Amino acid sequence: QGTLLFVDEIHRFNKAQQDGFLPYMEDGTILLVGATTENPSFELNAALLSRASVIVLERLSLIDLELMAQRAERELDRPLPLDGPAREALLDMADGDGRSALNLIEQVMSWTLPEPLDREQLAKRLMRRAAKYDKSGEEHYNLISALHKSVRGSDPDAALYWFARMLEGGEDPRFLARRITRMAVEDIGLADPQAQGYCLEAWQTYERLGSPEGELALAQALVYLALAPKSNAIYKAYKAARLAARETGSLMPPKHILNAPTGMMKEIGYGSGYDYDHDAEDGFSGQNYFPETMRRQVLYAPIERGFERELKKRLDYFAKLRSKRQELP
Repeated sequence: QGTLLFVDEIHRFNKAQQDGFLPYMEDGTILLVGATTENPSFELNAALLSRASVIVLERLSLIDLELMAQRAERELDRPLPLDGPAREALLDMADGDGRSALNLIEQVMSWTLPEPLDREQLAKRLMRRAAKYDKSGEEHYNLISALHKSVRGSDPDAALYWFARMLEGGEDPRFLARRITRMAVEDIGLADPQAQGYCLEAWQTYERLGSPEGELALAQALVYLALAPKSNAIYKAYKAARLAARETGSLMPPKHILNAPTGMMKEIGYGSGYDYDHDAEDGFSGQNYFPETMRRQVLYAPIERGFERELKKRLDYFAKLRSKRQELP
């Protein structure tokens, strides 16, 4: 029978140290139980995870914490000196953490009181437990994901909530300003061309005012983005363009759009046949600007929302003109 080996904070072992457990796990020498407050998929190596079962311990509900409080009262043989609302507030202060709840209960039980405290009296005596937040850990990524998706989902109330949660946890407002600006270019794009500028102005306002006043400018930008028309057409077009560039990265531009600063370059056809668009009818020549051996790509497909509705009309207009020009002898 193997030895039960419990390792607390197992994520503190580096990858090589984690590998040291593997042969003993495989031959049954040890039954490894590891505890971690971090996401195992980030902090533990794949070989160790493949030989283990991951059990996620969720935060305790108020019902769970109430059962703990009742157990503590039985153990101490006396009730908590709190009225109903104060009792609920005490358990809420634990923020789902059993150890924190027991510490709070122990602290309250140590007081000598003439009568039970109400919620307001309790608040004066106890500090609320700081919300769980690690600026470099999983909670950081969970909350920024929630913030981004709330904006994408056009929910300004949820966006403000997650924004406030991150600030309360100690997040750098500059990180949030950067991510808010990213939301503008990724999820709003040209459906509202003002969105990006609005975010940059909010960012600049924060830089001038600092915290906490400047945070209000970022909150305004968040609400603006949440209520703006959404489009990821530019985001998709850019990704498609990068893919096309990787696949056709050595193709030359067509010679007619190349400059010819020397006589030799003119002789080999650089710039030959180029039509200056400003001199063309409607200011549009309809020439090909892709490599000659590459089929024309349609990368940008605007949607029927916001300003992109107008851009789609322009795109369709130029597509018709291009087709018409290319039909001419």
